[in-house]
Amino acid sequence: MNEPGPTIVHRASCHCGAVSFEVDALSHLNVIECNCRICVRSGFLHLLVAKSQFRLLSGAAVLRPYRFNTGVAEHLFCRVCGVKPFYVPRSHPDGYSINVRCLDPMTIGGQTRAPFEGKNWELNIEQIR
Repeated sequence: MNEPGPTIVHRASCHCGAVSFEVDALSHLNVIECNCRICVRSGFLHLLVAKSQFRLLSGAAVLRPYRFNTGVAEHLFCRVCGVKPFYVPRSHPDGYSINVRCLDPMTIGGQTRAPFEGKNWELNIEQIR
């Protein structure tokens, strides 16, 4: 999860705005850039947060789950526009992975991207736990 420090409220949404939420995180984000197939194809940039840092404001009824491989991660897509703004990752089932690309850019003071070798997830997961 992200480092401790003073947090701000980041607002976020899917493309069409049907799903909106808030996330408490630092202004400067520590982002994970995974190279697994689903992340590369969807352009997902991960911001890992605890459940207490996340508030769904709207769109619960339009979120659709998708599970694959082990079935542990719950990928959530907006059924209106198809965007995956956040999901419950198997690496952090007690939190969320937020798609940084869905955050309002006005509150992002900067970001540091850390590459993650997701093609070999099982061998590398301890790097982000």
